[in-house]
Amino acid sequence: MPTYDIEKIKYATDPPTFQRAVELYEQSKIVDFTALADGFRATVLGTQPYRVVVSAKHFDHGSCECYLGRKDTLCKHLVAVAIMAAKNGQPLEKPEITPVSAPTPSGKIGELSEEDLAQTKQAVTAAMRHIKAYSGPSRTWFAYQGSLQEGCYRLSDIVSKLPISPQAAKLLVDILLRLDRKLMTGGVDDSDGTVGSFIEDTVIVLKHFVYLDPNCKSTLYRLTYRPTCFDWEVPLVELLNER
Repeated sequence: MPTYDIEKIKYATDPPTFQRAVELYEQSKIVDFTALADGFRATVLGTQPYRVVVSAKHFDHGSCECYLGRKDTLCKHLVAVAIMAAKNGQPLEKPEITPVSAPTPSGKIGELSEEDLAQTKQAVTAAMRHIKAYSGPSRTWFAYQGSLQEGCYRLSDIVSKLPISPQAAKLLVDILLRLDRKLMTGGVDDSDGTVGSFIEDTVIVLKHFVYLDPNCKSTLYRLTYRPTCFDWEVPLVELLNER
């Protein structure tokens, strides 16, 4: 069995590539699938048959005969074979293939149970581990950006499922402040704006929380007189002055 699962593949792959790989998998385009000593080999029926090899440890390590594969770029064929390895040919469930997008408000009013809150905080901490400092050589830059993307995709999924309440609003503020510290003093290199975009989208979600449940406004006082890396807190602090 590979060390990765379908969740890892989804969060660490850009959505268009993942969705095209899912289509190949569901349309039974992967044939002659074989387990190797340290990976998996298969033929993927695309515009022509492509021979693909994928590592058992890293789903994005391997080779493909297609145009992108020959340029060492992650392609849908390699991802499709990784899905086959992770699922062992079993059908994909809807939550497994639901596209990852920017965080959006769930629209549901309510609170998390103590157990759900604890599990959510654990999931946030796990996602944050992917948003880490960078000091490596240029050849590892794209892998690093992929790690930031995975962390933000995982956080987006968490944020989009939160019920609207002061409890969840506090959690959102905590997430924003943790990310801000990573950008300000944690050595995170967000040159491509992955983390910054997630912060901006989460601010919009938090504003929506306040509009639907004015009691959420009290969680914003922590942001007053607190400078941030690009003033993302300003629209939230302005809400405190609104009646």
